[in-house]
Amino acid sequence: MSLKKKRVLVVGSGISGMGAVELLVKVAAIPILYEGNEQKTEEEIRAGLTEKGKDIQIIIGKITEDLIATFDLAVISPGVPVDSPLVCKLKEAKIPIWGEVELAFVNSKGRIAAITGTNGKTTTTTLLGEILKAYQENAYIVGNIGIPYTKIALDTDEESLIAAEISSFQLETIHAFQPAVSAILNITPDHLDRHHTLEEYIRVKEQIAVNQTAKETCVLNYEDEHTRKFGENTHTNVLFFSSQRTLEKGIYIEEDSIYINKGTGKEEFCKISELKLLGSHNYENIMAAVGCAISLEIPIEVIRKTVTQFMGVEHRIEYVAEKNGVVYYNDSKGTNPDAAIKGISAMHRPTLLIAGGYDKQATYDEWIQSFQGKVRYLVLIGETKNKIAETAKKYGFDNIIFAETLEEAVQICALKAEVGNAVLLSPACASWGMFPNYEVRGNMFKEYVKKQ
Repeated sequence: MSLKKKRVLVVGSGISGMGAVELLVKVAAIPILYEGNEQKTEEEIRAGLTEKGKDIQIIIGKITEDLIATFDLAVISPGVPVDSPLVCKLKEAKIPIWGEVELAFVNSKGRIAAITGTNGKTTTTTLLGEILKAYQENAYIVGNIGIPYTKIALDTDEESLIAAEISSFQLETIHAFQPAVSAILNITPDHLDRHHTLEEYIRVKEQIAVNQTAKETCVLNYEDEHTRKFGENTHTNVLFFSSQRTLEKGIYIEEDSIYINKGTGKEEFCKISELKLLGSHNYENIMAAVGCAISLEIPIEVIRKTVTQFMGVEHRIEYVAEKNGVVYYNDSKGTNPDAAIKGISAMHRPTLLIAGGYDKQATYDEWIQSFQGKVRYLVLIGETKNKIAETAKKYGFDNIIFAETLEEAVQICALKAEVGNAVLLSPACASWGMFPNYEVRGNMFKEYVKKQ
């Protein structure tokens, strides 16, 4: 679809929506920005636009059906549910609905490696992006990782390489999106408040490969039952990775090394001792990034050098400081129980754990069971604190303290911690309701730690 002079409704004035507006202006479309939050003002929304977008029409609050009928296309932000009243009205009016990722893809060039999964997306995408940048200057890291794909789409050319973190919310609204390489790292229950059932969540995740051909590769985790099943039935070329067993073809850990076997014999990629990241989940992230890089035909020497130098990402089991013999770790990106289990598993000290936040309708049984004597105190915040406390007590864990704020939680931990302990922020919940995102939550945690 040529977007020149097309009237495009952009739903949402956040980072994604602003990125969409800027791209649409550059391709001579006519974007109309809609913000449903009536607390926002036109002045503050316009302040987030560049000069080229300053004169676009902005609608705040309600939007009439007569106006809806005038649009040629709607681009919705990831935070807008596809079953929301507005989107339902757009569907009824037969208005095509794209997401920001779809808009960027149809306006970009080059090859994209798209990475999704419940956990590990940011680490894997960041590492892959670093590999691509080490190989050539014309490389980008985009998507749910902080830089909208739309921001760089028009800067790409046929030689560009793009590493993109793609969320399930973004995959709901793809149509032509066709990555050269895709990866599904793992699938565990998450965002059920949005997708309603695990089956629908799985279906949406699998959409990342729906437009790929048999010549294109999907990198999958052999140890995840959902991704393994998908790999056995998908039409794409599949490259499995495994942290638990030797594969006849794929990337795997054997003894103390990572090996690559393309079906013609195994080749040692690197020794585990050479890696700066710790934990089985990080080894899986590394293997997934390596699989994507190999599929993009990046030289193995470039991949190996980047992997062994990679230090990890902010907010994911991030060392913050040592205060009075107590080490503080920021795992704010542990926004669901499965991710938080990995945070606890990485701890090698008696731990005071700060958790709780927005309720995504998750269950916390396996996470509580993973404490295995490591957790001294569980300090709970947010709307899930009572739900988590009830689950903990069910398994005989009673060392629970409630706090009203994250700052209070840090202060409690500082008072209760003993020399040789760790304090870990690993919430097992989203940040919404208390913080706009996990990054702000993690940064505030680090600020509060500095005050101790």
